Amino acid sequence: MKQVKDYNISQEEFQLIYHADLDLYQTQFNKFESLDRYYESENYISHTDSKKSWFDKMYQMVKTFTIKSKWCLIKKNIQNKNITILDVGCGTGDFLKAGKKNGFNVVGVEPNKNARALAEKKSLTVKSDLSEINNIQFDVITLWHVLEHVPDYNDYINQLKKILKPNGILIIAVPNFNSYDAHHYKNYWAAWDVPRHLWHFSKKTFFKVSEKHQLKLIHIKPMYFDSFYVSLLSEEYKSGTKKLFKGFLIGLWSNFIGMWSKEYSSHIYILKK
Repeated sequence: MKQVKDYNISQEEFQLIYHADLDLYQTQFNKFESLDRYYESENYISHTDSKKSWFDKMYQMVKTFTIKSKWCLIKKNIQNKNITILDVGCGTGDFLKAGKKNGFNVVGVEPNKNARALAEKKSLTVKSDLSEINNIQFDVITLWHVLEHVPDYNDYINQLKKILKPNGILIIAVPNFNSYDAHHYKNYWAAWDVPRHLWHFSKKTFFKVSEKHQLKLIHIKPMYFDSFYVSLLSEEYKSGTKKLFKGFLIGLWSNFIGMWSKEYSSHIYILKK
């Protein structure tokens, strides 16, 4: 069992329970309490389009690059351009905006009302909850750092399977607590992000997940930029200041180690129905 602090917003401490059979950590959280207040902060950058600080500007710049790489990944796995894509946890909608610009049929789900409002201003169709998706099936469903936030990830995957077409692609990106940066920063590792992250996954978890839900795990891809972003935040949590150079070096070394260990800061899992 681990004790991890929410350095980002509340400064509260939470316990993580380890499930050895799944190589999975679970954040202990009172299910009757709302998580909403742990998201309501300017510090939660994925729910804003902020460019106030140098860190915000860097985040937005990297986000633009990673959006392009995400669409390249989708194009490699789906040959037909006339497809319908659902992005769950779409935030302020920039990923969907790029897809719409490239001629794809896109729909988003975003529970945070402020982020959803920003996405809707970009002329996007965004629902507040997965239950609002009616009579539509999708060729591709993406969850970019979303599955770790849902109360019951197995139930959520079952819901996604129902609206995924036969031979459809499910793309899930999550942090990896077996990465070098996670081992280096330990309880200061920013990707624990408790209590917003209710689940903490590993590769073993996803082999079990694909087997349980009868999905074919066809690719595992690294997210190289995540190690830099996470290391910079982790340095701030550990020392009180963003140590740009040191954070960059740890992020770089984490990716270097990942070339041999195949354990990166975050992984993209591509599953086929």
